Amino acid sequence: MIKVQIPATSANIGSGFDSLGLAVTIYNSIELEESDHLTIQTADDTQIPLDESNLVYKSVKYIYDLCGRSFKGMKIRQTNQIPIARGLGSSSACIVGGIVGANHLLGEPLCQQELVNIAATMEGHPDNAAPALLGGLVTAVLEKGKVYYVKQAIAQDLRFVAIVPNFPLETSFARQALPRDVSHKDAVFNLSRSALMSVSLYSGNYSNLKIACDDRLHQPYRLSLINGAHEVFDLAYQHGAYAAYISGSGSTLMAIVSAEKKDFARQIREGCDRLGLEQWKIHDLSVTNVGARVLEE
Repeated sequence: MIKVQIPATSANIGSGFDSLGLAVTIYNSIELEESDHLTIQTADDTQIPLDESNLVYKSVKYIYDLCGRSFKGMKIRQTNQIPIARGLGSSSACIVGGIVGANHLLGEPLCQQELVNIAATMEGHPDNAAPALLGGLVTAVLEKGKVYYVKQAIAQDLRFVAIVPNFPLETSFARQALPRDVSHKDAVFNLSRSALMSVSLYSGNYSNLKIACDDRLHQPYRLSLINGAHEVFDLAYQHGAYAAYISGSGSTLMAIVSAEKKDFARQIREGCDRLGLEQWKIHDLSVTNVGARVLEE
């Protein structure tokens, strides 16, 4: 049996719609063992499919089929720390864990580039899949089944505080809120800011981040789907956040803050309580520059 650890991811980072993402320190783990039949278990209380609709199973089987290897079944045991349907890459973690684990069981027939291509194609875009595999901050484009990307290791002088509502926001629903067309002016607005975001995070010019995460492609349309989001953004800036944005398609809100602000997560907790958001959860995280990996056999 092998065990695969996969980090959560935070995509878009405001202006980098479907192209920017980074890996953060919440992890799912998946244990895999070849078997003559399918057995799926959960190691916690998370409700997951226990049949062939399970995304980990589908990802494992895809790799076996792709490599032309006999596949009868698999023993799968999942531990899910990444909140589901909250904009922290839970589906990408399943896909990435499945393909990395299957590739390892088969003796590593696929290289990292091939795995990135497969994960992004299965997910539909690379902003979660690529950092889940690679770690760090990843700028990526999916073009005709191939991912063109740059990974950047991020310093540990930042904290990423995830403010997680007590309700999900399915990606498919959140995408329905987006307009079919945008103006040339708005496209230029986002292009300039997404470039600034990537370079600023990598270079340490954190004073740029509030401007860099400003967005006109998705956040204005999705904020209304997250009751309390505007107030939480105000709260984050009140306590000195460099930036605040919707993580992925939501519902999680992410604040980027200096690691020196030791009380920030506590202040956000207390502020959310005052806003009547007592059931929202706060996760005090950092970027991990290490992506999915096999921990043990």
